[in-house]
Amino acid sequence: MIDLSVPLRDGMVHWPGDPPVRIRKVKEIGGTHSSNLSLLSMGSHTGTHMDAPGHFLKGGLTIDRLPLEAVIGPARVIPIRHPREIRVEELRPHRIRSRERILFKSRNSSRCWKSDAFVRDFVHLTAESARYLAGLRLRCVGVDYLSVGGYKKDGAEVHRALLGAGIWIIEGLNLSAARPGRYELMCLPLKISGGDGAPARAVLRKL
Repeated sequence: MIDLSVPLRDGMVHWPGDPPVRIRKVKEIGGTHSSNLSLLSMGSHTGTHMDAPGHFLKGGLTIDRLPLEAVIGPARVIPIRHPREIRVEELRPHRIRSRERILFKSRNSSRCWKSDAFVRDFVHLTAESARYLAGLRLRCVGVDYLSVGGYKKDGAEVHRALLGAGIWIIEGLNLSAARPGRYELMCLPLKISGGDGAPARAVLRKL
């Protein structure tokens, strides 16, 4: 098993403008308390998480209506060599097929998660590549930083293209330990009623 999930930590990196991550002990063993208990405060798109269509599409499906087959089953890790973007010309040679589950491994995995400061120039999908993938009708797409779209660059367009095509999005993966190739993917977000997204635990199993 390869754990792709980023540990949730107090003060960890988050998308600019989203709520900060706060994890506080409200009970500790000793004195009048017989157990430990923590208070968690964070946005629904913190760390390793999933986007539901309702994140960008009015009336779109919410995270509690996720079809489990979208994120459980055979998947491919595809390497991205471009230092800034996931471009169509780099995708075409991989012959991605309809209904696949695809995870893109870029330099983000080895670079971005080392800092609690937000990395603005992370590798992301272009609007053109999002439209290309939308045409393939994939089950899900995963990326190794906090957004499939760039920071202040085509982010909404990229999300709408994928989500509008019924493609569920996994963001915030750390693919450092996963070599390119075929695996079995298991990614389960918290089942938040009416949620636009939710933190998730994502793992790969070698075939």
